[in-house]
Amino acid sequence: MVANFMLHFAFYVLTPLLPLYLSEHFGATKDIIGLVLSGYTLTALLMRPFSGYIVDTFPRKQVLLLCFALYFIFFGWYIAASSLLLFFIVRTLHGGPFGAATVANSTVAIDVLPSSRRQEGIGYYGLSNNIATAIAPTVGLTVYTWTHNFDYLFWLALIAAGIGLVVNSTVHLAPRPLVSNKRAISLDRFFLLRGWAVGVAVLCFGTCYGVLSNYLAIYGKEVLGITSGTGTFFMLMSIGLILSRLQGARSLREGRLVHNATIGTVLASAGYLLFVACPWSWGYYAAAVLIGLGNGHFWPAFQNMMINMATKNERGTANSTLLISWDLGVGIGLLLGGVVTEMVSYKAAFIMTAAIHLFGFLFYHFCTRRLYKPIEE
Repeated sequence: MVANFMLHFAFYVLTPLLPLYLSEHFGATKDIIGLVLSGYTLTALLMRPFSGYIVDTFPRKQVLLLCFALYFIFFGWYIAASSLLLFFIVRTLHGGPFGAATVANSTVAIDVLPSSRRQEGIGYYGLSNNIATAIAPTVGLTVYTWTHNFDYLFWLALIAAGIGLVVNSTVHLAPRPLVSNKRAISLDRFFLLRGWAVGVAVLCFGTCYGVLSNYLAIYGKEVLGITSGTGTFFMLMSIGLILSRLQGARSLREGRLVHNATIGTVLASAGYLLFVACPWSWGYYAAAVLIGLGNGHFWPAFQNMMINMATKNERGTANSTLLISWDLGVGIGLLLGGVVTEMVSYKAAFIMTAAIHLFGFLFYHFCTRRLYKPIEE
């Protein structure tokens, strides 16, 4: 959990300020900034299926330490990048070890958890992501406000990633026989095909988050007249995420994954519907809490579902499949949101988002839940 917190803290402490850095330091235009920053996500997405296969094939701790070490080193290269092209190359390549480290770290976390507490433990493990997401941007903005020096931010991210690497080096894993993987190359070596229904549901919900996270600020300003509420929105959503993880721990401990996933999808769907149906500040902030509560309930449930569908030697593949589904959804949301806002309006984009989330809920209820229920029982 500590290493995972440091991994995501290092990422999110820079995220809100990189556009400003590229604009001020290199004079990059808006379209160039989007291109430079999108390379990281694309590389992380491309790396995930291969990282799942590698984690399942080779010693997991060694793979984790190698990926985390590369992730750590790249932050130092940000400081050394002296041109926009060099920064673009470093940023794009950095997505690879990030994508691999997130898969390896969560897989090792599953391995060290006792089987009787695994489902509950995965829920608690996810708290480290939520806390890092909640506080890292604020820390980054505060440091920049005090210093107006981006090098301090890069050093802060480098130190945080270094702490995570050191902490992970202390993890003890039981010996695990390596898998020979002599069978022919096939799709199921990189994706857990048995978990396709979970993946489709997660892709729908990831699409909605992609629209929300990228177009929230401008929607709030242009449609609702809220000029400085984006930070509050994400803070309330993070509080909802944390509370739902704690509240849902008992259900996870009892193995009631379908119960948690159902509650989560209902709450998040209600949040997105409230967001578009009540275009006032109280609806805006109440939706943040509901979406946070919903995501905090359904994410560990879906992750456990995917893990339960996999064998012990497929846990890395299961984790990478789940993360690929979410990342792909976020990317689709970014593209769809841009197209709809350009052709119609921001309000239309969020109406579309609520409709997609409702479709995701119906798909979960009539397909994902029914396919998984026999496994749970």
